[in-house]
Amino acid sequence: MDQHDAILSRLLTLHPKKIDLSLGRTERLLAALGRPELRLPPIIHVAGTNGKGSTIAFLRAMLEAAGKRVHVYTSPHLLRFNERIRLGADGGGTLVDDERLNAALERCEQANAGQPITFFEITTAAAFLLFAEAPADWLLLETGLGGRYDATNVISQPKCAIITSISLDHLEFLGDTVEKIAHEKAGILKKGAPGVIGFQSEPVARALEREARRVGATPIVAGRDFHICNENGRLVYEDERGLLDLPLPRLAGRHQHENAAGAIAALRAVAPEIPPAAIEAGLTRAEWPARLQRLTRGRIVDLAPPGAEVWLDGGHNEDGGRVLAEAMAEFHDKAPRPLALICGAQTTKDVRALLKHFVGLAREVVAVPVEGEHKSWPPEDVASLARAEGMPGAAAGGVEEALALLSTRRFDAPPRVLIAGSLYLAASVLAANGSVIE
Repeated sequence: MDQHDAILSRLLTLHPKKIDLSLGRTERLLAALGRPELRLPPIIHVAGTNGKGSTIAFLRAMLEAAGKRVHVYTSPHLLRFNERIRLGADGGGTLVDDERLNAALERCEQANAGQPITFFEITTAAAFLLFAEAPADWLLLETGLGGRYDATNVISQPKCAIITSISLDHLEFLGDTVEKIAHEKAGILKKGAPGVIGFQSEPVARALEREARRVGATPIVAGRDFHICNENGRLVYEDERGLLDLPLPRLAGRHQHENAAGAIAALRAVAPEIPPAAIEAGLTRAEWPARLQRLTRGRIVDLAPPGAEVWLDGGHNEDGGRVLAEAMAEFHDKAPRPLALICGAQTTKDVRALLKHFVGLAREVVAVPVEGEHKSWPPEDVASLARAEGMPGAAAGGVEEALALLSTRRFDAPPRVLIAGSLYLAASVLAANGSVIE
């Protein structure tokens, strides 16, 4: 076990609950550390149900294309904890190295002195320590869960907040309606700072705008204050400052057009000096693993049916299923292939709501367990749900077995294989494939 893995294991024991939303414990620890959250670069704070990480990936790529040094905090990680903390440097940021990570975690552990604190809270404090001690021009900060009582929300004066697409997820913590969830996400909106409200259902957009005006934030609303459309293979963005004729984003799927638009709206509000050329470059350079990521080499690709396309996505809720199915339908329109869905999910997720979007689209669903997760849906149960929706459903012991099963099927063309349903499943696939995240 690596040194920081040992420290992280100890930190997991400091609170009986994995999730317990509160700001008090984080504020106490940060005070003991000398208030590093007051020594951070200008912050763009991002909350939402889906699209947070992709929006941050676009922001980072655009800012770095303009020569800015950018710190980034995201979660969860896929292959190793270091992915959560990226330190800005001239020429592009790098994941925190083990030595600096170990030192920050140990300082937090000592300052906390064994008091109750959640894993996310104490590791967020470690990230703030690292960000405060390394120079940068910007910090891109993703909430872990919710917004109002998320550990990252100890930040009192962000330059800008962004709220990406909101849908039902984490109902046990955030509420059982999208309006209640929107109220929690809106907690990151702050007085005097622009609040970019991404593409939402009308009730959610109204609720977010009301909250923005209540706290004194300036709402910038998608579909009203900024617009996007796809024209002749180009992404056309328009707001009160004018029109940008841009290339389509590197990240696949039309939902990424909306995420890119939110990033552009934020930069045009708080960093108007960023030139259109940097925005254009950022769209074509942005990377975000396990979000409609095409795997082109590695063990998993080798095990797929000959000639198959293999796509990987961590989408795990109903809205994630919707945008994934829309993307697969768009791929099919451009280059027809039979679609095979390999799906694994946790029992805390409504897997049937995800699956229903693939009716009439997926030629076969192969259900697999999520390795290492005791709350994984049994594969036969997921396969039964797929069959109940009218899709052929089968169960397999893992992704490799699922690929072997698909290789025995008679498709009329090499299939397009989508592996989805859980970020934990996506992480195991990347590890099995020999992929590296840098």
